[in-house]
Amino acid sequence: MSKGAESRIAGRRPASATPFDAVIAAHADALTRQLARVGERFSPPAAHRALRRFPTGEAARLIGITDAYLRQLILSDEALEPEKGPAGRRQFTLGQINDVRRHLARTRPGYLRHRRAGEHLQVLAITNVKGRSGKTTAAAHLAQYLALQGFRVLAVDLDPQAALSGLFGCRPELDVGVNETLYGAVRRDGAERPLEQIVRATHFPGIDLVPGHLELMACEHGAIPESTVGRVAEALAGVSDAYDVVVVDCAPQLGVLTLGALCAATGILVTVQPQMLDLAGMSGSLRMTADLLGAVREAGGDLRPDFLRYLVTRHEPNDGPQTQVVGLLRALFGEQMLTHAVPLSAAIAEAGASGRTLYEAGRESFTRQAYDRAVEALDAVNAEIAGEITRAWGRAT
Repeated sequence: MSKGAESRIAGRRPASATPFDAVIAAHADALTRQLARVGERFSPPAAHRALRRFPTGEAARLIGITDAYLRQLILSDEALEPEKGPAGRRQFTLGQINDVRRHLARTRPGYLRHRRAGEHLQVLAITNVKGRSGKTTAAAHLAQYLALQGFRVLAVDLDPQAALSGLFGCRPELDVGVNETLYGAVRRDGAERPLEQIVRATHFPGIDLVPGHLELMACEHGAIPESTVGRVAEALAGVSDAYDVVVVDCAPQLGVLTLGALCAATGILVTVQPQMLDLAGMSGSLRMTADLLGAVREAGGDLRPDFLRYLVTRHEPNDGPQTQVVGLLRALFGEQMLTHAVPLSAAIAEAGASGRTLYEAGRESFTRQAYDRAVEALDAVNAEIAGEITRAWGRAT
């Protein structure tokens, strides 16, 4: 070693008595405490959040009856009378809308959307290995649409970034502790917990949540063996009696938990942005997914989804190149392409920027035309997916 190198080494400061991992951990603790203090001032906890109320016309539409009939029901049964808003108009909570559904189901069971005897739990895995593909937006709006229709929904966030959890009022950095994600239900080191102890209620009636958190990354870094793949289905089976549909927002990677969700799925929804660069990456990811699922099948895995569908997201129907890409996809995938698409909408983006979905925001937050156009498109997409669910159950649609 040269004298210059020796002198440089000799001139270095002595190593700190505290290891860097301990220093970083202390910084994380300090930042968490500070975020908690700031969050209490500027971000209300999930328990303080509430879903908006619905005017009579919107409530009647959700139930599937006329305004006049809904008013008649209220007059005939005082228990169905909702509160009145500042202008003296009736405003229904989603819980009250479900009360009306149960009232009607006494004579016409079809008003109650819950799955019936012999109908299996529907597990919908929404996946794409590319980030910013509109996957979480599609998952959140689908879960809420199904809940608005009267289904009992469990939303499962498998993305360590936990964007879906945020849309349901859960702040992962403050509200989610150790073993409070799906990781806690699939680990097998003595610290595992039943999924029913991890599920939490949300501000949106009819939807419970298994939140995401950075701890999910432990599954992808050797902390859990590959046998975890089958445990996702086992965990969901433990809570199946409480729900009709599980909506899983997969991580944008083909990790252990995403593969587990695909194996547990009765329906697989692959989001697609209609751009050639995205299609190039999609080709490779589909090949890799097929290879991994094939390996699971050869190992004895039971893969029998009811349907596989491709969902176009961030769609601009007046964009010529996008129209060509969508046409190409329809020619390649045929009926496995959903007919409707999630639009690229300023209203959806504005709602998301405020931590809400468009279904939560309500028309008063936007120009009527922009809101109605976006909701109509979302309703069409989600109604099509709901149709796939009921067909899988063998119901007439």
